[in-house]
Amino acid sequence: MSYFLTHLILSFIAATGFGIIFNAPKKSLVQCGLVGMIGWIVYIVMSDAGVDVVQAAFSGAFTVSLIGHVMARRYKTPIIIFIVAGIIPLVPGGSAYDAMRHVVSNDYSGAIPLATKAFIISGAIAMGLVFAEVFVQFVLKSVRYLMNKLSSG
Repeated sequence: MSYFLTHLILSFIAATGFGIIFNAPKKSLVQCGLVGMIGWIVYIVMSDAGVDVVQAAFSGAFTVSLIGHVMARRYKTPIIIFIVAGIIPLVPGGSAYDAMRHVVSNDYSGAIPLATKAFIISGAIAMGLVFAEVFVQFVLKSVRYLMNKLSSG
């Protein structure tokens, strides 16, 4: 229980902190924290369940983007505010740091797997954001189409 509580609190603080750094409006900082926290919990639950970290990062980013869309509509705020702050906990900074540490130490054979892992996770995060955007646009167009059909027929 304390394991998940710790993750909840720290991911909320991280996302909120980056919201502050990126000059998000003060009224949206709590929502930024919530978006990041929920995305991170999706990632942690999946990776603890044995799912590959790449798939977990994709799912976390997908969730961040979906919730970001909801928050943007609900609070009439640009979605980028929620997505940028919310995606921060998922960024593979530790792997990238370890890769660079190996490069500086001239241990290139140790750096390559770490850098590759960080690169693939970063790609999965980007793909999660893109897929969620496509999904939301598809749903919105489908709803508009159905509403037009119902109102005209």
